[in-house]
Amino acid sequence: MQEAYKAIADPTRRRILQYLRGGERTAGELAEYAHVGRTALSHHLTVLKLADMVRVERRGQFQVYTLNTTVLQDLMTELLGWFGGMQAPADDRLSLTAESEHETDTSREETV
Repeated sequence: MQEAYKAIADPTRRRILQYLRGGERTAGELAEYAHVGRTALSHHLTVLKLADMVRVERRGQFQVYTLNTTVLQDLMTELLGWFGGMQAPADDRLSLTAESEHETDTSREETV
């Protein structure tokens, strides 16, 4: 999973992943969209392939890249497990609710 975090850490690789959401693309299309040269694109695609976030298939003289959504789903599941299940302790929720109600009462008094 460490490779996946490295892969999404770079904005160019995130752009490539976003573009691949629209379907399969050739290396030339990816280079044009990401505004990078072929050498830089090769580096970015290697990182994405090592993270298993993209798949490549040779079709004649072209290499066609597709998004591997399984790894992205696993990554999102892990992130949501870290942050999605976080809730304030019950005492904190009660105090926040009480503060919110007090602020609402105070704003009502000011309008009267």
